This record gives sequence, C-alpha cells and structure tokens, in this order.
Amino acid sequence: MPELPEVETIRRTLSTLVTGKVISNVEVGLPRLIKKPDDKLEFVERLKGQTILSISRRGKFLKFYLDDFVLVSHLRMEGRYGLYKTGEPVEKHTHVIFQFTDGTELRYKDVRTFGTMHLFVKGQEELEPPLYKLGPEPLDENFTPGLLKERLIHRKSKIKPLLLNQEILVGLGNIYVDEALFQAGIHPEKGPDELTDNQWNKLHQAIVGVLTESISLGGSSIKSYVNGQGKEGNFQHTLKAYGRTGESCVVCGTPIEKSVVGGRGTHICPTCQPRT
Repeated sequence: MPELPEVETIRRTLSTLVTGKVISNVEVGLPRLIKKPDDKLEFVERLKGQTILSISRRGKFLKFYLDDFVLVSHLRMEGRYGLYKTGEPVEKHTHVIFQFTDGTELRYKDVRTFGTMHLFVKGQEELEPPLYKLGPEPLDENFTPGLLKERLIHRKSKIKPLLLNQEILVGLGNIYVDEALFQAGIHPEKGPDELTDNQWNKLHQAIVGVLTESISLGGSSIKSYVNGQGKEGNFQHTLKAYGRTGESCVVCGTPIEKSVVGGRGTHICPTCQPRT
C-alpha cells in the first residue's frame, strides 16, 4: 500500500498534470469503488463542469479540491492515476475515467480493486469517514517529540502497531515504521512506557527524517508503486531494515532478522535494537 511519501509524490505529480482542468464527464466502470454518494449517476452528475483547483493530501488520502466539492481518494494496495489523451487505448483494470474539456483524461487503474472514492460538499470532508478520525500529520510543523509521546504514552500496546494506527499518527505503514524504529534504535515490541525521553526524541527525528528523505527520492517502489507519470521511486535502494532479512546491518554487521509483530512482518537488527 502506498504510504505517506508515495501519496505525497503522486499528489505533487498530479498537481502539475491536472490542476486547472475542467471535467466534462466521468465514466465509472466499477461502481463499488464509489463510496459516497451511493448513486453512481449522482457522483457523475456532481462532477460534470467542475474544475480541479488543487490537490492536497491527508495521511494516505488524496484530496481533489473542485469548485463545489472535494473528492477524497484512497489508493489502497495498487490504485494508480495516469493522464492520457482521449482515444488512447484503455488499459485493463481501469475503473474510473475523468474526462476533461481539453481532450485529456485522468484514469484510475486498480488491479486489486480495493481503492475508494468519496465525494463531499466542500467543508464536510473532515467531518465524516474516512478522514474524521485521522491523527496528526508527521510532517506538520506542530508535530513535536512531545506530541508524539502524548499520542502514544498511555496506550497498552507495542510501539510498532501503535505507529501503524492511523488514528494515532497518519501516513506511516510497514516500510517506514521499520525504518524509523531502526534509525531510532528501538525494538518494535517495546511498550511506549518503556521509552526514555531521549528515545522519544530519536523516534521523532527518525520518523520525520525517513519520510522527508523518501519524498525527496520519489517514494519506495517495492511492488507496483509508480507516480502519476508512471515513474518508480528510489527510496527502496536506501532501506536499512525493511526487506533486508539475513543481510548485514549497515551499522554493526549483525544479520537483519524478520519476525511478526502486531500481525505484520517486521525487520530489525537485534544488536542495534535490543529488546531490553
């Protein structure tokens, strides 16, 4: 699933491609992807004549700001957007096509069909699912070590599943939690009440650092991720823990180990991330 850096990269790419374009029609081939409104025809009619004013991001969600509405899109496992000229062959698994007045089309392709789209009247998008319970943004200027600690310290769980909980902190998935915990030297099975103030500072710094670096490299193309122009990211070439089972730790040389924590495959250096 695309995480914060990948979605941010897609947002930036799509902003350059479709901002200012006017929607003339929408073709929906798989109605169950449209979660709001319930009626596919209402979804289409509301979008006709709307201009894409800007695109923002909330956690792993894209938000398309139109004249009167906000389209909230979640890519889930393998959703992707691409801009095409009208008349170009439509690829398999293309389920939604936004046609523009200038003869181009924004196509949404989703092999796994887990993606979702919600259309809200402006101002309502943060008051209902799927955005209304999301936690703070880790790249926001208000995100501090103190806020991170405050969000987690009283939770009765291990640190890794807490960091994956989008209601506590948005945007982090398996890749970046493993990388942040490695950089901070924290074992994923530790409880938040076991962390020292120094470790909270290191964890905050690691979260911001890995996300910022990944965005600068266009995200991580582990499986099928590409940006809005079909280009892969490059952060996967810098990974120090995730996906490196059996390889030598870049810090101490100890083989990276893989286990399951909170139901998720987890990669650590047992020397750099001691449990005790």
